[in-house]
Amino acid sequence: MASFVAKKYQTLAPTVRTLASGVPVASGISFRHAPADDHSHGGPRHDTPALFAVRFSGSAKTSYVTSSPTGVFQQRFLHTSVARRDAPQVPDFSHYKAKDDSVNRATSYLMIGAMGVLTASAAKSTVTEFLSTMAASADVLALAKVEVGMSAIAEGTNVIIKWRGKPVFIRHRTPDEIEEARSIDWKTLRDPQSDEERAKNPEWLVMLGVCTHLGCVPIGESGDYGGWFCPCHGSHYDISGRIRKGPAPLNLEVPEYTIDEGEGKIIVG
Repeated sequence: MASFVAKKYQTLAPTVRTLASGVPVASGISFRHAPADDHSHGGPRHDTPALFAVRFSGSAKTSYVTSSPTGVFQQRFLHTSVARRDAPQVPDFSHYKAKDDSVNRATSYLMIGAMGVLTASAAKSTVTEFLSTMAASADVLALAKVEVGMSAIAEGTNVIIKWRGKPVFIRHRTPDEIEEARSIDWKTLRDPQSDEERAKNPEWLVMLGVCTHLGCVPIGESGDYGGWFCPCHGSHYDISGRIRKGPAPLNLEVPEYTIDEGEGKIIVG
């Protein structure tokens, strides 16, 4: 019958290697009895494990030693799980529920409508601010229109003004010039256009002073037709600014303008 050993405790160094299960590996420890010596050091070894930690199987003996592991691992404990319940415990909010569904309906509609109005107002403000960044600046708007006094232009003379970086011809025509411009069969011209269509007031003719050929500036009161002549490539315009001869394909352009008879001004733009 195998003899039992005394109950002893063994403290292992912190560098002891442990298995995956957490059991330390101490292969070099001997659990045999040590003989007594002169210093009265005898009896069982202090590193002998407790009886409950030793399992005997025939002649072989397996020892289990508990030690603090040095590796990084997550230790699992028994009986630490939350108690299982058949259904989640949901609080009872029935006390706060309205007795009738239509009680708070008006308030809900009011809140939804108010939020809709605020959202639409914010969206409108955002879009307006964004579009205002793309609008023309103040200096550009100042040049959008040019006012010219009609009394400063004598009959039968030309005036050249600058509008949006381009020259503008203003002609105060005589009755003979008006009759000449309207007596021509305009339907046979290269760019058919009547004088009535080009001049809002027969006495005043307003045109852009840019040749329709290559963008040159024609000379007034010259050419074969008594109107304007472009010396660059020989384009001739009549007293109504219509192309009559030369390489220019179109008549001189008529810009947007208004005539204020009351204040005696021509407003270009």
